Amino acid sequence: MTLIRLDEGRPAFGDDAWTHVADDETLPSAAPAIVSLERWLAERDALAGRNAPLGVRLKSDQRIEAIAPDLGTLSLVALDFPNLNDGRHFTTARLLRERHGFAGEVRATGQVLRDQLFFMARCGFDAFELAPGRDATAAGHAFGEFSGVYQPAADGRAPIPALRAREEHARAAAE
Repeated sequence: MTLIRLDEGRPAFGDDAWTHVADDETLPSAAPAIVSLERWLAERDALAGRNAPLGVRLKSDQRIEAIAPDLGTLSLVALDFPNLNDGRHFTTARLLRERHGFAGEVRATGQVLRDQLFFMARCGFDAFELAPGRDATAAGHAFGEFSGVYQPAADGRAPIPALRAREEHARAAAE
């Protein structure tokens, strides 16, 4: 697995300090760990008291409202893409950033494809787990493929129509 993190909008490759922990496994005592929603709900009090960063992994059919009250406790939310046709977590990422103000890491896991990376970043993802065998260098180039955008999104980039309107207003004011 290769991890790409966005650092000021630019892809950075590096080691991953986080460990995905199965429901029947013991959590590492001092290392960052990612647990399932089911485990978080069953062991919330004990997990919230850990002295190490904690993340929760959501499947695509699990709603962010299940952990919304706990987002201040979590350092990471991992959103799992089970297949190429399931885009529900694009909305989940936007909700995390825009509605819930989550400032921690939003990570894409599972079937994370190069063609989706730019759009995932626009929705609020800032870390991406590529499956083994995926070309990390090619994936890194995906973030710079488009110089302009047409829709507003969680990344705050001004859409082309808004930029055009600003230019027109500036020209009109200068006349």
